[in-house]
Amino acid sequence: MHFHKHCGNGSDRRDHRRGGRWEGVAREFAEAIGAEWGQGRGGGRRGGFGRMRVLDGSELRLVLLTLIAEEPRHGYDLIRAVETLSGGLYAPSPGMVYPTLTLLADEGLAEEIPDGSRKRYAITDAGRAALAADEGAAAVAMARLAELGRYVSPTDAPEIRRALNNLQAAINNRLAAGSDRGATLGVAAILDEAAGRIERL
Repeated sequence: MHFHKHCGNGSDRRDHRRGGRWEGVAREFAEAIGAEWGQGRGGGRRGGFGRMRVLDGSELRLVLLTLIAEEPRHGYDLIRAVETLSGGLYAPSPGMVYPTLTLLADEGLAEEIPDGSRKRYAITDAGRAALAADEGAAAVAMARLAELGRYVSPTDAPEIRRALNNLQAAINNRLAAGSDRGATLGVAAILDEAAGRIERL
């Protein structure tokens, strides 16, 4: 079973080799999302920014197959992997990923591996054959994600953002529980120590 290819015309091939028109779209996408983060709003990045779509359904299938060809993964791990590849600018929603994985399993391109209360997805021989048949389209889709990641500052890395969000939540919760002088000084001391350790890395 083959996927519909999305790299059949010259413009798509130029996009893959030299960035092409997608490079400009990626930059605008990253800059727009960066502006939203700067204003304290991050909701636009999930599944795309505004009405911009990074991957269509066929491309998402290829990306998921590529990732489970590397190693079996849970659906949540696949979402996080796509987010990491794009530098945190794009993460497909569970409503896109899980139905696609189920369809891949129904088509015999992936198999479900029970893992406690969850399940991992692994590629089958038929899946590898389908991925090889659409190798060009898969490369374009993966390159598209990587292109987004090029325009992300290291300080905007998803791991850093998550850690900073966790830190802010912990500070807010602790001070809300008791904002006495001792708690305030204790939090400040921990932050100063963390800053010093980061500088010494």
